[in-house]
Amino acid sequence: MKTSAPRKRGKASLIKRAALLLTLLGMAYALVFMALIHHTGRLNTAENSDLIIVLGAGIQPDGSPGPVLTRRSQHGAELWQRGLAPIVLCAGGKAQSYPRSEAAACREILMSSGLPEHVVLMEERSRSTEENAIFSKPIMREGGYEDAILVSDSYHMLRASWLFGRQGLAVSASPVPASRIRGRLSYPRSLLREFLAFHWHFVKDVLGLSMTHLGGM
Repeated sequence: MKTSAPRKRGKASLIKRAALLLTLLGMAYALVFMALIHHTGRLNTAENSDLIIVLGAGIQPDGSPGPVLTRRSQHGAELWQRGLAPIVLCAGGKAQSYPRSEAAACREILMSSGLPEHVVLMEERSRSTEENAIFSKPIMREGGYEDAILVSDSYHMLRASWLFGRQGLAVSASPVPASRIRGRLSYPRSLLREFLAFHWHFVKDVLGLSMTHLGGM
């Protein structure tokens, strides 16, 4: 009886140390993964292509484009003006109760930047990055577009490129620089969100879930 209490304390201490070690390892893994996301977002691999795809982002309740969609669309316009592709595809559907799609708001920005109407295509069905890829695929196939430049924020580029690759689409990347993101905490929060979104895809694959939309990811 006298030795049972010390043994229990020793076991409890071992469990605590194991839990602490696992926690530290998990944090280290998350930091390394987010460092990979950050590093990938600094790489611009854009090359002359058939198409520029601007990935959508949230719009305001009145239908005006938000800051994320605005900077992505402006970046896409810059690539077109540099002659990297003759056509721009705006990807992004319409959220419930909102007056128009993300693609329509993107198109407005592109045209206000000087792009003629006939060079802008729209994909208005998607509600997530995965659906951006799924619904862009038939547009590329039907239009005979063999390759594309993906435009999105730097923190988003690793996952977006991976998801488009899973659809068998040949894409290069032209990320919007992180320096354009306003707010001191916006970028770290975005890295964390991407880390969680990436691992949601892994969980979804393991469980065999067919859903392609979860809160705009």
